Amino acid sequence: MHCVLLSETLDLRGYLASEIDRLRDRITFVDHPCADADEVRLAVAWDPPADGFSRYPKLAAACSIGAGADSILRCPSLRAGVDVVRVVEPAQAQMMSGFVLWHAIGHQRGLPIYRDQQRRQLWRRIPQRAARDIPVAILGFGAMGSRAAQDFAALGFPVRVWSRSARPAPQGIAAFHDVGGLAAAVEGAEIVVNLLPLTPETRGILDARLFARLRRGAFLIHVGRGEHLNEADCLAALASGQLAGAALDVFAAEPLPADHPFWDHPGVMVTPHDACDVSVPAVADTILATAAALERGETPPHTVDRVRGY
Repeated sequence: MHCVLLSETLDLRGYLASEIDRLRDRITFVDHPCADADEVRLAVAWDPPADGFSRYPKLAAACSIGAGADSILRCPSLRAGVDVVRVVEPAQAQMMSGFVLWHAIGHQRGLPIYRDQQRRQLWRRIPQRAARDIPVAILGFGAMGSRAAQDFAALGFPVRVWSRSARPAPQGIAAFHDVGGLAAAVEGAEIVVNLLPLTPETRGILDARLFARLRRGAFLIHVGRGEHLNEADCLAALASGQLAGAALDVFAAEPLPADHPFWDHPGVMVTPHDACDVSVPAVADTILATAAALERGETPPHTVDRVRGY
């Protein structure tokens, strides 16, 4: 099957280089623009050119190389009949959970305070706090949110989860859903973790109204999508003390502009959209599974619901 590589920001052939030999018997990779456009039924895409999909009239599916497919879904040339496929890898959920817990435990144990004291050569212990006294709200209850919720609960944190649609949660984890459940999920929480997909309903969800419902001195861990966060409201909440700190891994503009106030803010830790990643073998497996489904005339696994956006 012919598969076109579509990206304006990444060398996809180089990215897939370690797996191309394994895929060679099933997949013929072609670069964009492709002279044999009528042969192309599959695309691998990341930040595709605006007109990229329009050149391939028989395209049936487009695979992302990550857990999200935002750049594909918002591409203006993507036709309605093309399946959009994302990568689902259990190891990625484990990696994300570890990143989130690292920040949460740092807040619990006062590590930002100790870092400041170290700079000032100040030897002073602070009171230790039990996990059971620190409520955690996790926004998003997919594969990553579910893993993080279970790991938090195993460490003794009271956990609430919120998702747009109702989903059963393991015993001991309080689950909320729909718009009405958001306020209850975050009310009085000290740590809020954002793992939501980006949809019109979730854009800007991390705003002053949500921050006001948290326990004063709360901590934000933002690993969803940059457009979830109202940055001005976040800075205001940090300035007022409503937020004691924030771990921010995703931003509306990436790379983060050099003059952005987050860089130098003492309460903010910036990481470069690196909370977790999928492995190249998992991407290759997704491409193979998608090609096989197309050959059978079936919908590929992990196809995004375009109405819901995930």
